[in-house]
Amino acid sequence: MGIDKDNIKTQDETGEKAPMDQVEERVEAEMERLKGEAKKSVGEGLQDDKLTREGERLVEEAERKLEKIEEK
Repeated sequence: MGIDKDNIKTQDETGEKAPMDQVEERVEAEMERLKGEAKKSVGEGLQDDKLTREGERLVEEAERKLEKIEEK
């Protein structure tokens, strides 16, 4: 049994991302979440409400990105 070359579809045709690209997105989102957590902790330690809110915002954005990645 051979491969039918007429029925082969590429990742570009199906819209599927390569596994390497999927990992890269997840790593970037995780790094953003960690950066947000660090800013939040520093803001709390310095009692800097602006920095704390910025950290919280980064964490929330990163978590949304991670959820979107997991849905794919």
